[in-house]
Amino acid sequence: MISWLAGEGKEKDIVLSSRIRLARNIENIKLPFLMTETEAKNVIKIVDDAIKNDTTTDNSFELFEIQKLSPLERNIFVEKHIISPSLLEKPNLSAFFLRRDEKATIMVNEEDHIRIQVLLPGLNLEEGWEINNKIDDLLEANTRYAFDEKFGYLTCCPTNVGTGLRASVMVHLPGLVLTGYINQVLQAVSQLGLTVRGLYGEGSSALGNLFQISNQTTLGESEEEIIQKLRGIVLQIITKERHAMLGLLNNRKIEIEDKVYRSLGILQNSRIISSKESMELLSNVRMGINMNILKNVDLNTINSLMIEIQPASIQNQTEHELTVAERDTKRSEIIREKMKI
Repeated sequence: MISWLAGEGKEKDIVLSSRIRLARNIENIKLPFLMTETEAKNVIKIVDDAIKNDTTTDNSFELFEIQKLSPLERNIFVEKHIISPSLLEKPNLSAFFLRRDEKATIMVNEEDHIRIQVLLPGLNLEEGWEINNKIDDLLEANTRYAFDEKFGYLTCCPTNVGTGLRASVMVHLPGLVLTGYINQVLQAVSQLGLTVRGLYGEGSSALGNLFQISNQTTLGESEEEIIQKLRGIVLQIITKERHAMLGLLNNRKIEIEDKVYRSLGILQNSRIISSKESMELLSNVRMGINMNILKNVDLNTINSLMIEIQPASIQNQTEHELTVAERDTKRSEIIREKMKI
């Protein structure tokens, strides 16, 4: 089980995860795209010292410098959503601090000096904000952030100026996709000032009918207002998804049952399977669980598999470099073992 996925999240049938991310920069230090390696190391030390000076909370973080990680280790952290792909772009400058439970990460020298991220299962934005805010307070108590009285926290990208808060929710929407209403819903979401991305954020595709919904701007609204707006819209999407699944059961039951059981059968018996195909089939099985078609398949197992079957995670389970075909074979073995009934 992926550590941050552990636990029972609210609305877990539709919502896989909630993420709260804060962007911060340190006063009078060049932004990451301008800094030298020496300046980057200084920022890492400032954050490290701030964490070590904290005696009020149980924040046990471990430091990982990107340049000291192998390419495989770096990609595993990305696949587990612990760090962003952007953090890998300048490995000699960047690092991250990972909390023991893997639910909180402090990324250093990504687009901004500091990106504090909290990941929780289900619809859990308020708790995520509370944890993130405490980490932010301990860092701010030991350094000076770049802040403007008029504009708020100053960031590299103008869309993050203000609160610096990016709240996002990962939702599974197969019902809306199958009924053809997904584009209508996503267009409405965009008109309400939110943005929709794929599984790994900006530039990624919506594999397995997974969509990441987040706020688009951070200026002019408080953190609480941003979170409440996102939460309210996500709850409406959840209602529409459940209604779509009910409609599918009432009007296309045999077709849906066939899709679910075929997907389950392939996952339990295949000998070679790609990550794209497995994501599509896992999505169908997950839908079958939520429709109560499948009663003996664990939802948490499916959620975890959606991350564990990605290429780097597969490669990490073997001692030698795998070809694409070998990786597809290994993936099928892992899925068959996890999905025994």
